[in-house]
Amino acid sequence: MRHLLVIGGLICLAALPARGETELDVSGYIEPELRVFVQEPSDPRQPDANMSIAGEIEFEAFFDYEQTLVVTGFARLDYQDDERTHYDLRAAYYERVFDLFELRVGLHKVFWGRTEAVHLIDIINQTDAVEGVDGEDKLGQPMVNISVPTDFGLFDFYWLPYFRERTFEGIRGRPRVNIPVSEGLAFYEEGNEETLEDFAVRWSHYYGAFDFGIAHFSGTGRDPVLTPMLDKNFNLVLAPMYPRIDQTSVDAQATFGPMLFKFEGFRREQLGDSWLQASGGIEYTFYQATGGDADLGIVAEYIWDERGQAGFFPFQNDAFVGARWTANDIDSTAVLAGGIVDLDGNGFSASVEAERRLGGDYFITIEGRFFFDVPATDPVFSFEDDDFLQVRVARYF
Repeated sequence: MRHLLVIGGLICLAALPARGETELDVSGYIEPELRVFVQEPSDPRQPDANMSIAGEIEFEAFFDYEQTLVVTGFARLDYQDDERTHYDLRAAYYERVFDLFELRVGLHKVFWGRTEAVHLIDIINQTDAVEGVDGEDKLGQPMVNISVPTDFGLFDFYWLPYFRERTFEGIRGRPRVNIPVSEGLAFYEEGNEETLEDFAVRWSHYYGAFDFGIAHFSGTGRDPVLTPMLDKNFNLVLAPMYPRIDQTSVDAQATFGPMLFKFEGFRREQLGDSWLQASGGIEYTFYQATGGDADLGIVAEYIWDERGQAGFFPFQNDAFVGARWTANDIDSTAVLAGGIVDLDGNGFSASVEAERRLGGDYFITIEGRFFFDVPATDPVFSFEDDDFLQVRVARYF
């Protein structure tokens, strides 16, 4: 983390303009969290319930309408799990708009993807896995990004000079894999990968109802290979191994009124092997479904991995069905529920998330995640006894 503070801070300070009219915005939130697990843990060191508190603060400075400096800091204090107590610079970057291109330098977050259930091609940022099991939370990534708009689409070029390792729960963390992951034993396919450069490029464009992109990434893979190993006390742990990869991806979306068609997939080369993975489906929105202002969206997707169960990826032949209800009211009330079914008969997982604003400054989110009939051979089996309900109440400022 100290290295990232230095990198982000020096880059952003060096990029600050010398003069000009400046507008500064400061925002953030403080968010207590309560998790309650409905089953007994597989490890007696894990709790039946847990509390934590998180906070985020963001500074945005705008100079002369063409330059921006953004710094976003995040921290969580966890009552049970020391590994979940952490802080991170989610962003610390300088952005400037030139006549022919846009430049971003520093720590930033970039999202690639189309589908709802799994974001297969989202590879620029590392996952902050202690924040949630869905992989939605990301760590800030040091980068230099140049975006070039043309008549033939948008070209994005990325130089990623520093690699960030994935966060994992500690011994008392829950949910977690049954064999604890030791971040201190992390190793790489090629020496000290933290300081080797990664590169990526993406072209995106649209034509009528179609929006699509093609990208290539070359560098250290964000998904570690978990390798059984003995720690210094001769306890069995999993050590993350980060391989070098080359990945070429395609994503597309077609919009026809209330109907969306989505697809994303990639071909990856890793450790002398290569394979394909893909996800795609449809989303249909029933506007004013209940006669008022509320909308109801139905999502159906399929997730496929060419390696099958040999790839040890949780979703190799799975179907996702979900629904999103949005009230479109002043309190931003919304509910998202869905489930993933393993079509090989290896279990089912479900989730539900409801959110609503409470007055002008508070926001409540209630989330539940459940796992059913997962066999011991499935990568999700570690979470089979970790069904939980979670409540977060955020105070924004």
